[in-house]
Amino acid sequence: MATTRLRKLYPLPAAAAVVLLSLAGCADPNSAAAEGAGSTAAAGNGVVYNTSPDQDRIRSQKDAGLAAEVPADIAEDGKLTVASTGGSVPLSFHATDDKTVIGTEIDLAQLVADKLGLELDLQVTSWENWPLKTESGDYEAVFSNVGINDERLKKFDFASYRAAYMGFEAKKDTDITVKGAADIAGKKIAVGSGTNQEKILLAWNEELEKDGKEPASLQYYSSEADTILALSSGRIDLNLAPYPSTVYRENTRDDLKVVGKVNAGWPTETLVAATTERGNGLGPVISEAVDALIADGSYAQVLERWGLEEEAVPESEFFSEDSK
Repeated sequence: MATTRLRKLYPLPAAAAVVLLSLAGCADPNSAAAEGAGSTAAAGNGVVYNTSPDQDRIRSQKDAGLAAEVPADIAEDGKLTVASTGGSVPLSFHATDDKTVIGTEIDLAQLVADKLGLELDLQVTSWENWPLKTESGDYEAVFSNVGINDERLKKFDFASYRAAYMGFEAKKDTDITVKGAADIAGKKIAVGSGTNQEKILLAWNEELEKDGKEPASLQYYSSEADTILALSSGRIDLNLAPYPSTVYRENTRDDLKVVGKVNAGWPTETLVAATTERGNGLGPVISEAVDALIADGSYAQVLERWGLEEEAVPESEFFSEDSK
């Protein structure tokens, strides 16, 4: 069963995961998917990514008991309206038709909708827009690598479904290794505005300044494509992005590599979760649905499909400040 935790996040099992880089737009045009390499891209880890709009998604079966728990106002139209940004391979990104949004997040959202007996109504949005539209009820859930933090808990409920890590990536010929604040001194680093990773870098910069060292220069780009172009051309030293995205690029490109990893909740730890309006009753049901998907094996199939098995969690947990 799903459990409820309040505010404090506890250590995770040994696993790797992500928090969404707050960049909207299409998939990296330099990736195998967009270079015209066809609808599949073979990764260095043996996974073959299907990047076409024709996704043979893994599906699950309706659980009548869980479907009956969906709040009436949400179940009324027979749809689960889910927001995702479509801006980060292989999590939520545009297929080779530049229109269809695919990826791990979309597959997991589809599974949850199936389990709740609802049709998936996917809405593509920007990172900046999902909070307001979720508070207003326009979006019933967000599957977009949203990490849980205290600030977000004041406005939203969360049903976890993956561990949360971010990766530092750099050009393959660099000798940079990132293990902590000292390693980013004086570096130019791309990061998404308003993200957990930005908070980490700002905190690390404070440490550097206290130690009399030059802080990192944070760089902001409007799309992931622009970020990767800046990185590959040498205009910036590092990019801090969702760990699966950095691994994907390391496995499908010959010019980039992962040079470090940090938990999204640094200095503690956090999780990636489906995000819902606070107190609307949907979050606990999604958490139970994820547990059911873990039990029936479809959850593991999705992660394996995208090469993200190491990010699996043993159970979903429901986080809310209203459940005190």
